[in-house]
Amino acid sequence: MSDSQRFPVAAHALAYLAHKGAYAATEAEPSAVLAASVPTNPVVIRRVTALLAKAGLIATRPGASGGSWLLRRPETICLDEVLRAVNGCAHLGSPPAGAKGCPIGEHIPRQVAKALTAADQAAGAALSKITIADLLEEDPEVLRAFAPHPACPDVDAA
Repeated sequence: MSDSQRFPVAAHALAYLAHKGAYAATEAEPSAVLAASVPTNPVVIRRVTALLAKAGLIATRPGASGGSWLLRRPETICLDEVLRAVNGCAHLGSPPAGAKGCPIGEHIPRQVAKALTAADQAAGAALSKITIADLLEEDPEVLRAFAPHPACPDVDAA
């Protein structure tokens, strides 16, 4: 799975667990069920849920009767936490090293790296205002002013 897909998959999985009311081991949702909802391969879900468990957002149990469940209420899980849990960033790329001996090639990568840091910080600040519970609402106030990102598939057309 590409780095750019871990965050959307993680947010989707957390929202699904909240929707299903999976707050205890007895309510665990199997990776195959989560994968069908995304849709993706269960192995992808297990990789993402391992990261979410390491961050303390969910618990997991392996095996045929295994699955994942939330350790916190969805209104207390902000998306910046989810992004950090899956080692995500704004995914704007990384600057090439630049040519040695070229004044621009030696200077620009450092400045572009700083600009990427600024973008990551801005993304984190925006995501810190959005919770998993917000994602489950039809038209949450915190997202009302935004249209879907143009690079995302048009889910309304499906």
